[in-house]
Amino acid sequence: MIASLILSASIAFTASDAHFAFECASNLVANCTPRDAGTVRGRIAANWILDTASAAGLDIRRDVFRATTPYGERTFTNLYCEFVREPSAEWVVVMSHYDTKPGTACPGANDGASTTGLLMALARSIADRGGVPKGNLMILWTDGEECIRGYSENDGFWGSRRAADELERRGRRVRAAICLDMLGDRDLKVTVPDNSDSTLARISVHAARRAGLGDGFITSIPEEVKDDHLAFMSKGWRAIDFIDFDYGSVPGRNDWWHTKEDTVDKLSVESLHASGRFVAEFLNIIL
Repeated sequence: MIASLILSASIAFTASDAHFAFECASNLVANCTPRDAGTVRGRIAANWILDTASAAGLDIRRDVFRATTPYGERTFTNLYCEFVREPSAEWVVVMSHYDTKPGTACPGANDGASTTGLLMALARSIADRGGVPKGNLMILWTDGEECIRGYSENDGFWGSRRAADELERRGRRVRAAICLDMLGDRDLKVTVPDNSDSTLARISVHAARRAGLGDGFITSIPEEVKDDHLAFMSKGWRAIDFIDFDYGSVPGRNDWWHTKEDTVDKLSVESLHASGRFVAEFLNIIL
């Protein structure tokens, strides 16, 4: 009992975890490109995540569902890893999408794979340390974040909307929802867009300091970003998006996003380590 309490004292993300995250991201790209939502390749990617998580000793739940798209009904798959310390307590949700942009030749190394690997490594670290210190944590891999034509009621965010609806239906109280996106960029610049919860944004600055990453690690931007956190905000829950949306050959160009240039060589273990340490400290504060 004492050993278990010591192990679960806090959430941590080590250099070894960062290497595992990079390995997962690289293998997802190598084995599951493309992985457009609602396609056979998308289902192959979901199975790959499930198999990888199971091999890491994680208990994963799969939610397969149908939803309307601009091309008719398609099948999607969300994946969940849950850590329960206090069944009646509120939940914190940490999510990343794993799908690639439809209709492009995009490997999605940073946009999808990097944070898919980050969540895998984070979940493994939490499991190895005996679970969460308090509260309840849901690790969520969403399908169908990317839209086919343009974001609308039936185009994009299929997985996050499904997850938020299911949490509401089951009567679970959500303390915070955290979306991670494009956080493996070797030239890492983590931002919080304007359409994020202001309280969580303030906490993120404190978390970066506690992780030893400095005051400049997190930057607030005046722009609004469409991402998976919006489905949770629509329920009245606090939600935040951590995203590096400056991803290109020169600062501000963003010319690698949704293109064939979004490849594994643009990622770094060091960036994943920094992102993982930050997320771990953020969770230690809000759980």
